[in-house]
Amino acid sequence: MKEVTAAIILKNNKVLIAQRAPSDKLAGKWEFPGGKIELGETPQECLKREIKEELDVDIAVLNFFGESIFAYPSGTIKLMAFWCKWISDEVTLKVHSQIVWVNRHELGLYDFAPADIPLVEKLKSSHEFEVEWTSSMIKNNL
Repeated sequence: MKEVTAAIILKNNKVLIAQRAPSDKLAGKWEFPGGKIELGETPQECLKREIKEELDVDIAVLNFFGESIFAYPSGTIKLMAFWCKWISDEVTLKVHSQIVWVNRHELGLYDFAPADIPLVEKLKSSHEFEVEWTSSMIKNNL
């Protein structure tokens, strides 16, 4: 099983989502950005590296949000998501076709990759969006 990370990046009570590029296996699907954990890397280190590589921005990785296990035809992945704080403002798209900032009630308007759907549902159906973000900020002195 491949271990993969996802960043739940919040800014101004909106979450960042990214659309997979036309050349990707899941072209056009939306996702929370992140990527595969490399050997010897923690999920938090992976997220910082992947977000820098994919969007050319810096983030602070905060608390664990949740996970999703999904069996794709190419193999099963364990997707681990973390609350993240946006640090940089300039985005350079390197592997996605576009990004958007949406509120949690708009998440259902987008066609997400299958592994991301349980995370979307968790964000949509709970008050964690505001509560967890606030507690993460306080806990991490941000």
